[in-house]
Amino acid sequence: MTKSMTGFGRAGELVGNLNITAEIKSVNARYLEFYPKITKAYSFIEEKLRSYVQETISRGKVEMTVIIDSLDEADVIVEINQSLAAGYYNAVTALAEKFGLNAGDSVSMLTSHSDIFTVRKAPADEEAVWAAVKTVVEKAVANFIAMRETEGAKLKEDILSRGAKIIEHVCFVEERSPQTVREYNEKMLSRMRELLQDAKVDEQRLLTEAAIFADKVAVDEETVRLRSHIAQLGEIFKSEEPVGRKLDFLVQEINREANTIGSKAQDVEIAKRVIEIKAEVEKIREQIQNIE
Repeated sequence: MTKSMTGFGRAGELVGNLNITAEIKSVNARYLEFYPKITKAYSFIEEKLRSYVQETISRGKVEMTVIIDSLDEADVIVEINQSLAAGYYNAVTALAEKFGLNAGDSVSMLTSHSDIFTVRKAPADEEAVWAAVKTVVEKAVANFIAMRETEGAKLKEDILSRGAKIIEHVCFVEERSPQTVREYNEKMLSRMRELLQDAKVDEQRLLTEAAIFADKVAVDEETVRLRSHIAQLGEIFKSEEPVGRKLDFLVQEINREANTIGSKAQDVEIAKRVIEIKAEVEKIREQIQNIE
């Protein structure tokens, strides 16, 4: 299914003793760029998270925030720097004796020095944490992909409608082209006769040469290829794989054929249609930049 490269998804859930919130958003990018933000104590899941995203998303600048709060008090460990605390204690005791402070004041002064305490999380079961996080991340990503698919469906509809408009212009070019070839042939033949009026020239040879020159303004091959490329648009959209890069290449081919028609056809009306075709191609190109 066609997906846009812009999207947003969010999910939150209490899994065991972990309160987990996952949020993912993305914008356009040529390749996949992933920027995770994870609660510092659980940064060990980053590689697993990165691998999961790479398997699920192929293009876009993706930002994901994962917030993990443990509700288990046993997960918190407070450590004391014994040597630093002893140094503070000796200094505080000396002050207490000098100024006649009581023991309670000494303890209060000692605990005010936060650098003697280190607070950290108890060692976590990394696999269990990842399993819990993945449960929530999967839901956030599912919401994210659903939004991408909704936007992608709109982009697909718009691109196919513009492809249909291009075919309308191609039909006009196909109808008009034989007439322009005939007119060019007559013009070339008239010029040749004028230039060679005093020379003996094989009339059949003259007709053949004029036809060869006139064939240079024929655009039958280009219109056939244009029709083929527009048909391929519909086929590519049927793929279950990401289609953005394929579409980008195909649009380059469509634009190339339009340019060739414009340079070959010696006709004002066809030139106008070529301009219309190129305008639609440019709009398609802009939309494709949003497709995964």
